[in-house]
Amino acid sequence: MPGMPVRKTIKKVVRTAAKLVRPRKGEHREQAELVIITGMSGSGKASALKAFEDLGYYCVDNLPVELIPRFAELALQSGEIPRTALVVDVREGSQLEKLPAMLKSVKRMIPTRVIFLEASDASLLRRFSETRRPHPLGADGPVRSALTEERRHLRAIRAIADLVIDTSKFNVHELRSHLTDRFKKKTGGEKSILVSCVSFGYRHGVPDDADLVFDVRFLPNPHFVPEFRPLTGRHPRVAKYIRSFPQTKEFINRISELLVYLLPHYIREGKSYLTISFGCTGGQHRSVMIAEDVSKRLRKAGYKVKVVHRDSPK
Repeated sequence: MPGMPVRKTIKKVVRTAAKLVRPRKGEHREQAELVIITGMSGSGKASALKAFEDLGYYCVDNLPVELIPRFAELALQSGEIPRTALVVDVREGSQLEKLPAMLKSVKRMIPTRVIFLEASDASLLRRFSETRRPHPLGADGPVRSALTEERRHLRAIRAIADLVIDTSKFNVHELRSHLTDRFKKKTGGEKSILVSCVSFGYRHGVPDDADLVFDVRFLPNPHFVPEFRPLTGRHPRVAKYIRSFPQTKEFINRISELLVYLLPHYIREGKSYLTISFGCTGGQHRSVMIAEDVSKRLRKAGYKVKVVHRDSPK
């Protein structure tokens, strides 16, 4: 019978949670919290749930929607599983439509945050192609059509999400690291944003995912110094040459100060990552050196930064 696995899941989860409802006498109770993870198929929900499990959350995948209020009630009463995380997605079928209304009552019962994971169609199509897994809405039609239909089903839930994360730019490890930094017990969470400093060459085009773009072609070009031509901006002699010009130092100082000013405002607006791109002609010397130096300034200011040299020779 198609319904049997769901009923067994409901009974198992209720039994497990019920055993944990009774806290030990005199035990300190941690602040209760419920995190609901939802979003597009292929956007990384399984990896996200694993990250929460590693953080000590009691995690359940594909919990039936009608069971969420009961589970939240048990979590609220429990002294052993105060922090819980659930995945609810399009696998629920028509029951998913009940989630937005249900969340209103659940949020009155227990502090609840909804995380919506999404990604570009190009990223999702690539992931489905790599894993060769069928889309939950059906394996008969094209994946692109299923994604369009899924976005329509999830539109109302996305609108009420507390945090929307586009995972197009994340690999599995970066997504888990980002969630870990954001949801671990409060230690510097005010700087929970992932900053990518990207160097590129204008001759190869501006990066599609750039949030901020800075043109550094006004700096003297090491390409015209024969001994520097085969090297990159990461080489100490090339970097020293570029830094020898006063406009380089002033640019790095001004841009770093601007970014340190802007980042808290981006965080307040809910942005979880920022891609800053620096471009020169070929993407080998000036942009590489600037991306490296600016990233160091941002790390010193307490931000998590990764550096990508898109067009620099390996």
